[in-house]
Amino acid sequence: MISIDAVIFDLGGVLIDWNPEYVYLDVFNGNRKKMQWFFDNICTNDWNENQDAGYPLELATEERVALFPEHEELIRMYYGRWVDMLGDSIPGTVAILKSLIKNNTLKVVALTNWSHETFPIALNRFDFLHWFEGIVVSGEEKTRKPFKEIYEITLNRFNIEAENSVFIDDNLRNIEAARQLGINGIHFENPEMLINDLNKYNIKV
Repeated sequence: MISIDAVIFDLGGVLIDWNPEYVYLDVFNGNRKKMQWFFDNICTNDWNENQDAGYPLELATEERVALFPEHEELIRMYYGRWVDMLGDSIPGTVAILKSLIKNNTLKVVALTNWSHETFPIALNRFDFLHWFEGIVVSGEEKTRKPFKEIYEITLNRFNIEAENSVFIDDNLRNIEAARQLGINGIHFENPEMLINDLNKYNIKV
């Protein structure tokens, strides 16, 4: 049985609900096909992840407007209305986090792909973010998941041994990258399944 002494949480999609659809579904009058085209071609996931790695939001916006001037209003909404994309906490996972921290035998930290410009908004909104021993924010480190550097930063900063840790993320790509470094991974789908997956590592919630 693997002995786990550290749990590393992703934030968005695991503990916090964030989704640009909360803004754009209304903007596109409920037309998911048009909205998805916009996400696939204009304000893409790759483009947003570049800002997660520390690229300035204003510069990214102006560059995208220059590329697609006919979509200027929609592009400026992406970060202009970012707060409206930030949903509520995911209560079931927050309860799991609270239980693990109460355990006292586990080191509990977070590793998130998040712009350093918008992360303070989440810190102010969600008290549980202050429960962690520490949080590695990609935008502050100028790199992001799934690049190995950010996992190494996390392990080194909190003195974590890869084989004795488990990383929870809703993006399978990020889990697979962690496993390449010897970190155990749990692909998050919902809080109930997370409890079962943690039990497999002899972590009781």
